[in-house]
Amino acid sequence: MRKPNMREAILAAAEELFSVNGFNAVSVRDIAQAAGANPGSVTYHFKTKDGLLLEIYQRHCVPMNLRRSELLEAARRVRDPKDRLEAIVRAYVVPAFSSGSDLAGGGARFTRLRAIMSAEGNEVARKIIAQTFDDTSHAFIDAIHETLPQIPRTEIVWRSHFLLGALYYTLVTPERVSRLACGEADGADPGEAIEQLVRSTVASLQAPPLDRPVPAGRRTAATGRSSASAGPA
Repeated sequence: MRKPNMREAILAAAEELFSVNGFNAVSVRDIAQAAGANPGSVTYHFKTKDGLLLEIYQRHCVPMNLRRSELLEAARRVRDPKDRLEAIVRAYVVPAFSSGSDLAGGGARFTRLRAIMSAEGNEVARKIIAQTFDDTSHAFIDAIHETLPQIPRTEIVWRSHFLLGALYYTLVTPERVSRLACGEADGADPGEAIEQLVRSTVASLQAPPLDRPVPAGRRTAATGRSSASAGPA
C-alpha cells in the first residue's frame, strides 16, 4: 500500500537509518525499503543521498538556528555581563531541547544523527554541517567574546566545542545520568538538563585563560633584546 506522503516517509526513514547506522552504511535501496517506496521515488524527490541528508539537516536546523538567533539578539541586550553570558549560553542550549515532534531541533533522534555524522568523518556530511551551523556558531562565539574580552577567542572556540559535545551526549544518553545518580536524578528531565548545561558552561567560559609560555623573542621586547641575546640574570 502506497503511503499518502511518500516524501515525508522517505525523510523519516532516512533520518532513522542515518541516526543508527551512519551515512556511509545506508544505501538508497535501504531507505526506500524502510519507507515502503521504490528507489526511484528517493531519487525523484531528493536526486541523491547527499540531497536527502541536506534536506534532513535543513528541515531541523533552519528553524532551530532562527530560534537561536532570536534568543541571541535578546541576550545581547542584557546589560549586566554575567547575566548576559548566561542568557547567551541559554539561547544556544534551549532550542536543541525541542521535542522530537517539533522540527526545530528535532529531539534525540536528530541529535544522535548529528553526533554520528560528526564522528563518521564523511566529507559530504562535513560540508553540510559547516554550511548549516558555521554562521550561527560564529555569532555565538563572537557574542561570548564580546562579553568576556579577557578570554582569547580561540579558547572560547574550544569551550564552545566542549558545550556541543556535552549537548550531544546529554540528549542521546540521558539514561546514563539516571543510572550513575542511582535514581536521584532524571537524565531525561529537559529542564534540569538545560540548567545543568547552562551553569557548567558559564563556569567553564569564565575560567582563566591557559597560561602559555611567551615566545623567546618576545620576552625581552621592552628592552629591545631577545632572550637569546640577553646575558645571564
